[in-house]
Amino acid sequence: MSQAINFQKSALETLRIEQQAIEVLATQVDERFDRACEILLQCSGRVVVTGMGKSGHIGRKMAATFASTGTPSFFMHPGEAGHGDLGMLVRGDVLIAISNSGKSDEIMMLMPLIKHLGVPLITISRDDKGPMPQNADVALTLGAADEACPLGLAPTSSTTATLVLGDALAVALLEARGFTADDFARSHPAGALGKRLLLHVKHLMHTGAELPKVKPDTPMNKVLYEISDKRLGLTTIVDDQDILLGIFTDGDLRRMIDRQQGFDVTAAVSDVMTENPLTISQEARAVEALEKMHEKKINQFVVVDDAKKVIGVISMHDLIEAGVN
Repeated sequence: MSQAINFQKSALETLRIEQQAIEVLATQVDERFDRACEILLQCSGRVVVTGMGKSGHIGRKMAATFASTGTPSFFMHPGEAGHGDLGMLVRGDVLIAISNSGKSDEIMMLMPLIKHLGVPLITISRDDKGPMPQNADVALTLGAADEACPLGLAPTSSTTATLVLGDALAVALLEARGFTADDFARSHPAGALGKRLLLHVKHLMHTGAELPKVKPDTPMNKVLYEISDKRLGLTTIVDDQDILLGIFTDGDLRRMIDRQQGFDVTAAVSDVMTENPLTISQEARAVEALEKMHEKKINQFVVVDDAKKVIGVISMHDLIEAGVN
């Protein structure tokens, strides 16, 4: 039977050691970090990240973070690079090479061609003693910190510190480029943030033949047909130039029946319509439309242009179906 262990105590000790590694890393951030950022900012190509084993896994995440925050980047496996994939690396790129020991054989084998291409090399390693940092334009170091692994073998604290250093580089570049939430959304169009920032009312509104509208003298029986046919829970009332005069909703109908115990099907809609209804611009963000619907306790917005001409209708159902929340 395996020896009993206090799992919580082990977890807290691991966290303590890895936190200590980040504190050591903080002492290593100096003018070398500035030079690395300047090289990355001046890169006219892509930032290529490479690393073997656990360093490679961290490198993949680092490249993904760069790419999603305004720095074009991808990961290159050093083993595959030696068998043809080094063609991914071209003049104008910058290479970030990760190895805790600073002497990865797979990366060192690529060094002659890296030098021949004149590609700036930034290394990330425990210290600057290995052949990789010795050949680097900028050698970033993690500092001497213990691994959380009690055997001192499995990369734990070192990979955590490398990941944090990669995030520090990405954030510094993001700030230097003036990267905005809109920029971030453009590289995450399928995500929740992308939908919040990129989708506008004009992308989801009903227009043309789907747009319910009647004239003010339209009798109520035809008004109800228009509401039922277009299935948006309302109709707009417009003049001959499609200028908005009012709306009539299925909620208005229920309230009118409750109040009058019925209604005159031949009455003109202008007698019962809601004048000056709430409207929204087609350029408004979809999330803004949803928030206003919740705030005003309504289910639809009429979309008008600057001249108050009706150009569309958007409903809460449209927004929820599009994943706006």
